[in-house]
Amino acid sequence: MKSVFIRSALMTGMIASLVTGCASVTRGTTETVHIYASPEGAQIATSIGMSCNTSPCSLEVNRKQEFSVIVSKEGYHTQTVMVTTALAPGGAAGIAGNILVGGVIGAGVDVATGATLDHSPNPVLVELVPKDPK
Repeated sequence: MKSVFIRSALMTGMIASLVTGCASVTRGTTETVHIYASPEGAQIATSIGMSCNTSPCSLEVNRKQEFSVIVSKEGYHTQTVMVTTALAPGGAAGIAGNILVGGVIGAGVDVATGATLDHSPNPVLVELVPKDPK
């Protein structure tokens, strides 16, 4: 009876480790940030050196990286939106999975790589205001 209990506990642990996984593996260390700007033809640039010539725009960004999005077009006021990071529900689940399975190293890797984070706002929505509203 004791060996059946031990085998059952081991199988449960193995299944839990396969299902939960660490956030670095299940979520990755980058995230696609979507940027939508109006009017058409607006230039999109970021404080981390990425840019797009048109909207919509999708950028693959390191999950740890906070940055600003600058949207401009001649005849319109330039707007800047700060994109920050925060602990994501999926990231918290990855850390919990590491703790349950005893993966202190895995939890440390998830935090160090930013795999537990999501960008906000995502998508970034910007509507430029005309300088001369006539």
